[in-house]
Amino acid sequence: MDETTRGKPRPRRRGKTTALAAGVPLALIAAGVFVIGEGAQHQAAAAEAPAWATATADGFASVDSLGQDGTYGGRGGQTVTVRTLAELEKYATAPEPYVIVVAGTITMNPVGKEIKVASDKTIIGSGTAGHIVGGGFFLGPGVHNVIIRNLTIRDSYQGVWNDKDHDYDAIQMDGAHHVWIDHNDLRHMADGLIDVRKDSTNVTVSWNKLSDNNKTFGIGWTENTVTDITVHHNWFRETEQRNPSTDNAAHAHLYNNVLEDVPGTAITTSYGNYARGKTKMVLENSCFQGVDNPVIKDATASVVQRGNVFSGTSGRNESGGTAFDPKAYYGYTLDEAADLPALLKSGAGPRSSLGTTATSAAAAAADADAAATTLTVAKDGSGQYSTVQAAVNAVPANNPGRVVIAVGPGTYRETVKVPSSKPHVTIQGTGASRKDTVIVYDNASGTPKPGGGTYGTGGSATVAVEADDFQARNLTIANDFDEKANQHISGHQAVALRTASDKVFLDSVIVEGDQDTLLLDTAAKDRLGRVYMTNSYVVGNVDFIFGRATAVIDRSVITLKKRWDGTSAGYVTAPSTAAGRKGILIANSTVNGAVSDRTFHLGRPWHAGGDATLDPQTTVRNTTLSAAIKTAPWTDMSGFSWKDDRFAEYRNTGPGAGAASADRPQLTDAQAADQEVRDWLGDWTPTAS
Repeated sequence: MDETTRGKPRPRRRGKTTALAAGVPLALIAAGVFVIGEGAQHQAAAAEAPAWATATADGFASVDSLGQDGTYGGRGGQTVTVRTLAELEKYATAPEPYVIVVAGTITMNPVGKEIKVASDKTIIGSGTAGHIVGGGFFLGPGVHNVIIRNLTIRDSYQGVWNDKDHDYDAIQMDGAHHVWIDHNDLRHMADGLIDVRKDSTNVTVSWNKLSDNNKTFGIGWTENTVTDITVHHNWFRETEQRNPSTDNAAHAHLYNNVLEDVPGTAITTSYGNYARGKTKMVLENSCFQGVDNPVIKDATASVVQRGNVFSGTSGRNESGGTAFDPKAYYGYTLDEAADLPALLKSGAGPRSSLGTTATSAAAAAADADAAATTLTVAKDGSGQYSTVQAAVNAVPANNPGRVVIAVGPGTYRETVKVPSSKPHVTIQGTGASRKDTVIVYDNASGTPKPGGGTYGTGGSATVAVEADDFQARNLTIANDFDEKANQHISGHQAVALRTASDKVFLDSVIVEGDQDTLLLDTAAKDRLGRVYMTNSYVVGNVDFIFGRATAVIDRSVITLKKRWDGTSAGYVTAPSTAAGRKGILIANSTVNGAVSDRTFHLGRPWHAGGDATLDPQTTVRNTTLSAAIKTAPWTDMSGFSWKDDRFAEYRNTGPGAGAASADRPQLTDAQAADQEVRDWLGDWTPTAS
């Protein structure tokens, strides 16, 4: 289509679009699912395709142009279920049409990897279980007819807020057309959440949650004025810039979006919707809350505003020029701007409903995980329970299947214990950020108990997990014991999270305290207790990652903080590993914090109770170390020499890294091959459920 044709109204698609009505959350009804994996039997697809496999886009993605009659993705192709990176990449890059169901957490390797999606694909999450971690998708020149729905794509962030070195996007397109991005949760990436670049056009972005990011959603990077894009019913929350930034778009229709800057947080929005270059933008019935410079435009751009509401905003709020009539291209219905916050908080992002008539036992099992029992907790009384512990208490003893405790945003000042009789429990925050849902208490080891005595270190935990197959995600667990105000008591160890079980999966959480923040233990000295933490933050100062578990901290940030008196001194790890077991592995992570240079050790050996039979182990590998780390990073503890135990590094970087020496042992390549994440986890593959 030439430039003169692009400037004219195009015919609407009639009778083919089955997009969601405004305010109706996505429902997934699975049928004819193919399961991909070792030993799986591939069976013929059902005659009637699942409803979500036949859904088509609205907005500009529905318009007939460039030889493509709307956007329907992999409709007509096989439906396959994938659980590994290799499987996802195989089908996403294939020339044939596919409906690809992501039924678990897939971690990109290497970090920042973007799968090059081919045309005619639907990539969709199975309930809320579909997570893409540490990378995303790339749609190159000419790629068309692609749908990306119901996924969580997150956590390629590399520790630098205004990152100019890592182009690690959630979804990037260069010269693609007819793309529908719908009902996803996109957050915490090194660069953009969505980049619509280089003459990409006929794009619709709808019903997504976009949060915890700097350069959020960019449109343009071209001298040509060709892009047609619809952005509607999206929730932008705690995003600094590009919300979106729209450069040289021929037709940009933005309606029914919420832009929210929460006061008192670390992220401050610098601007909201930005029309640049020769952009023609129609901005309707959107809601701006607390946003600086909510609407800005270049002198050469046009912005027509109508029906928008602004609350607590300041700075530039601009409009002017003439744009276009969106209804000349497609039909749509506006929701009232005042209704949007409640509407999008309940309806944006991945949806959990998933029925099945799947054709294999493996697919049925995956769907059963997605359809786990859910208990709701809310501070305002809108949930089934008002405290997290009340929901835990409601889980039946020896429950055979997954129980998800969905905890609404708010601060829950309570202690929580998940006893060993209640396995398969997930505690999951439902806010846009892991900072939205906080479980916090302030017991310390020396805090007096109501019935006499003190809590002790393990008993001080805000959250204590003694049940196997436990998961936590998208929340903060903290201990805010005030050491300065409690100098009169002895025993300042104050645990935020204690685990004493096997197969504990901590995903996208913050665990925060001072001394002894994260206690990773086992049920007994002779019991295996594996923990996998990823895409998370651990904050503390003294021995704040400790215990005898076989524990992996992967792709996370370890934040060092000063002590109560303002001094910088501390120890990251204090393993108490049993002989013959693996201890603490920190891999592919970052260690930093606002503390003085060369004041923190990476670890010291904790021989709990003076037990000389223990063989503590910490390995730190492929991790960025700040200058806070001492040049001799290991030290002795309670009369036990670190040199008699197992402490080592491998290929760390940053100003805190150092060459091999007697004070700084480094693994050889051969040794490192036996100290990888898979060696720690054995036959267990952590999967979000």
